[in-house]
Amino acid sequence: MFRPNWIVALLAKRSSKVAYFVETGEPAVALTIDDGPDPVTTPKILDVLKQHGARATFFLITSHIAGSEEAVARAVEEHHELANHLTTDEPSILLDGSEFERRLLEAHEALSQFADVRWFRPGSGWYNARMLSILDRHGYRCALGSVYPFDPQLPSAWFAARYVLSNVRPGSIIVLHDYGARGERTAAALATILPELSRRGLRVVTLSELSATLLPRSSG
Repeated sequence: MFRPNWIVALLAKRSSKVAYFVETGEPAVALTIDDGPDPVTTPKILDVLKQHGARATFFLITSHIAGSEEAVARAVEEHHELANHLTTDEPSILLDGSEFERRLLEAHEALSQFADVRWFRPGSGWYNARMLSILDRHGYRCALGSVYPFDPQLPSAWFAARYVLSNVRPGSIIVLHDYGARGERTAAALATILPELSRRGLRVVTLSELSATLLPRSSG
């Protein structure tokens, strides 16, 4: 459906500094949720995650934090992971190097009040070598994903759930979205996705937890 696995594998080979999926021997997948927090929808997503014993990495836009501090603190308390999605919802690649770095550090400072943060996802999913160099300098790693149901463009919780369940495999990085109507759809989709993944024997974990299961590369 839309993005064959071979395309993801080809993209991943272009840069070892960008995580699209994790080669793992464990029955686990990473759930990542972009664009929050939202004072209404983030708690709904957290409720579904708690109900099914799942963990997620929340890529937060820091201009959305004001008024949602309680939801962010709850995510940390419930052992979810926070990650950096910059300060505003716009394509990161359009920023020049100095502005990108300034916003990265501004967002890092805001997020660091809640937890240690080491993952970054660019707005709109595009990156370049300059961005990767800046991220590396500040101890960040860039993450995209391998299972993305285009939920900002296709406003259907049913489609998002079907897409994820049709394409997920061990090591997948799932990308969904929070904030407003997108968050409502994600909560609804996860209510279908999570029990089915559990039935299949797949654990839903944070990006760092999945990365820790990376298989060692063969020397042969």
